[in-house]
Amino acid sequence: MKRSFRFLFLMAASLMLLIMLVSCDGKDTITLNVYNWGEYISDGSEGTLDVNAAFEEYYYETYGQKVKVNYTTYASNEDMYAKLRSGSTGYDIVIPSEYMIQRMINEGMLEELDFDNIPNFEYIAPEFRNQYYDPDNLYSVPYTYGMVGIIYNTKMVDEADIGSWDLLWNEKYTGKILQFNNARDAFGTAMYYQGIDVNTKDRAQWEIAVNLLKQQKPLVQGYVMDEVFNKMKGESAAIAPYYAGDYLTMYDSNDALAFYYPEEGTNVFVDAMCIPKGSRQKNVAEAYINFMLTEEIAVANAEYIGYASPNLLVRESEDYIAYMEDWHEDAMTILYPDTASVPTQYYHMLDAETQAISNELWEQLKIESSVGDTVHVIALVIVVICTAFFLWRFILKKYRTSQY
Repeated sequence: MKRSFRFLFLMAASLMLLIMLVSCDGKDTITLNVYNWGEYISDGSEGTLDVNAAFEEYYYETYGQKVKVNYTTYASNEDMYAKLRSGSTGYDIVIPSEYMIQRMINEGMLEELDFDNIPNFEYIAPEFRNQYYDPDNLYSVPYTYGMVGIIYNTKMVDEADIGSWDLLWNEKYTGKILQFNNARDAFGTAMYYQGIDVNTKDRAQWEIAVNLLKQQKPLVQGYVMDEVFNKMKGESAAIAPYYAGDYLTMYDSNDALAFYYPEEGTNVFVDAMCIPKGSRQKNVAEAYINFMLTEEIAVANAEYIGYASPNLLVRESEDYIAYMEDWHEDAMTILYPDTASVPTQYYHMLDAETQAISNELWEQLKIESSVGDTVHVIALVIVVICTAFFLWRFILKKYRTSQY
């Protein structure tokens, strides 16, 4: 009887232990919500390192805690901002650009970082610390950076015409020129061309820029963002302003493409890792940021994305340098140019009044473009109808004459 009771007790105890283990396993798995740009992390495709899976493994081995990275993407800074501003919570990592970081700091949307949990911050190059958008380095850790230049097809563009922003206004290439389909970058091309401060609050300066874009409009094949890849690779366009890292991706598919930074100066941007206010996994998020700064992971991301890295471990990696130079012989010069010879400027957050001016003038440009296209279509239809009408009258007259 005692043996039977002991057996039943042991069975019950074992069952309870199993239930507890299963239950604890589910509760102990932490979800880390990472919100990033699309195609902006080494993801395991085509033999690359799966960074998120590597972090999950690293965190479990280091802390004995299971973590699941829930990774979602956005298309623009504004999309990300709107999502967080609308009340969507639960994100633990976001990677905005510098002007958006400035805005989110000002609006109290980011957590201060505990850099005791991010010792690998020491590998961030000095020139990327204490920048205008986060002067005390309290809220952000740089992830990638880059500059805007002009991509052109060497089979379609004369070398004598390159060097300046004026290539985008060269009538010789009418119908072969692309322009940014976002206000800040499109205005930037005109402002840099004219030597205007891209962060000016002077409406007259913005109007100079929009008038220049209006002059350019008849030459432009289209206003594009991601469409630029297929158009430049497929040679349906010859010239496009775009980001240096993305040029390398296009060159991969068409080695007739070349790139330069306009002599008048250009935009430089930084995307940085931040923790949104209200993150439930701040310590894990800081461990993730620190992990992203380790050499193997930072190199894997830099090779996959193709943008420049602010991490000194990447820049000094012989494997990375060899990989990039195998991709393009001038890759390192393109990604890490001598900034003394290329004037650069960051976009700053525009105040409400200046932002309204920018939006108004951009809409004016786009609406005028649409109206112009509509007028051309209507004119073409009228010409076709008139031609058809007179042709019909001519044929009818000939027919009637033949009857007599």
